[in-house]
Amino acid sequence: MNAELIAVGTEILLGDIVNTDAQVISQGLSELGINVFYQTVVGDNPDRLRHVVETARDRADIIITTGGLGPTLDDLTKETLAEVFGRKMALHEPSLERIKGFFANIGREMTKNNEKQAWLPEGCTVFVNEWGTAPGCAFEAYGKHVLMLPGPPRECNPMWKECAMPYLYKLAGGCIVSRNIRVFGLGESAMEDRLHDMMERMQNPTIAPYAKVSECFARVTAKADTPAEAEKLLAPVVEEVCALLGEDVYGVDVDSLEQVVGDGLRARGLTLAVAESCTGGLLSKRITDVPGCSDYYLGGVCSYANEVKRKVLGVRQDTLDAVGAVSPEVAEQMAQGVAKALGADVGVGITGIAGPGGGTEEKPAGLVYISVYADGQHFTKKMQSSLGRDRVRNQAASTALDMIRRRLF
Repeated sequence: MNAELIAVGTEILLGDIVNTDAQVISQGLSELGINVFYQTVVGDNPDRLRHVVETARDRADIIITTGGLGPTLDDLTKETLAEVFGRKMALHEPSLERIKGFFANIGREMTKNNEKQAWLPEGCTVFVNEWGTAPGCAFEAYGKHVLMLPGPPRECNPMWKECAMPYLYKLAGGCIVSRNIRVFGLGESAMEDRLHDMMERMQNPTIAPYAKVSECFARVTAKADTPAEAEKLLAPVVEEVCALLGEDVYGVDVDSLEQVVGDGLRARGLTLAVAESCTGGLLSKRITDVPGCSDYYLGGVCSYANEVKRKVLGVRQDTLDAVGAVSPEVAEQMAQGVAKALGADVGVGITGIAGPGGGTEEKPAGLVYISVYADGQHFTKKMQSSLGRDRVRNQAASTALDMIRRRLF
């Protein structure tokens, strides 16, 4: 089966917002084994929307729309799709009662135009919106499956996973299960090279490499009649992939490096403190994005100025004079200094030149030194990147987390 995604919203065309819904839905369709051949963005115009839907009807088995389900006059997705597929609109009383209850709970009067959200194509499957007011829906007509979801990601993303994916799961035939093998320290091309022979011979499960910011992952997907049978197919393949990729694998079906590091510190009863210069608190931010990080994270020092490095972290002036702030020696003194200052078992020090300016021939922009201090020893690494300020900072933070993982776990 193949699907086409249609995002409805003039604000997307104008560049006011980014269409992140399409990414989430496309990833989910891939997991279900449903191909996506086209993605379209159209403004809040009924004639253009009708044309786009008619085109999609002729070339896709499944049409998924996001946006245009609200209460205003320009929210015309349901009405337009119902017209194209010969469906009448009908008031869905349970949805209307939910909308009324929503406004009662927040202590606001519901205006008459909000009733519009409860009018849905007759006979459709209703997707209850637990995260907002506009319900989604799905129906089949002319041999096509049509699904409509609200546009705001805070509503669309959970409704896609909780309502739309289970609906489509029944259409996919059998069962499709994926495992994601997360990798850091190995580029996408190098990862594909290691897996190339295995990828060529595999048919079920299949292996697909993907690149993310500063890291990669390999998705192993199996098709079977039941989840248990799919898992049985996956287990030996996942084990073989992990063996081929070695220590660069930091987890299977995990959320992030920061989650893996946090779980590892918690399991070992260790505490962590970080001192950051060029990353400007990014590492601390990522660590504290993980719920429950207070179990192991004590705090951080953003020591951008050399004076802060000296007075707060105890970095020696003679070291700064001799080798400069961007050096392995200073990274090590920062790591040891923050561990001592905050009483942590593990300290991290990051110092570098994020760029684009500030570099020299000897120390170019993108040069970063990272040190992990634990058990009275330093584990220090030099990192060099030329892919821009944001990439340098993100890669440095990820490298620091990966160094903790490799050093302590």
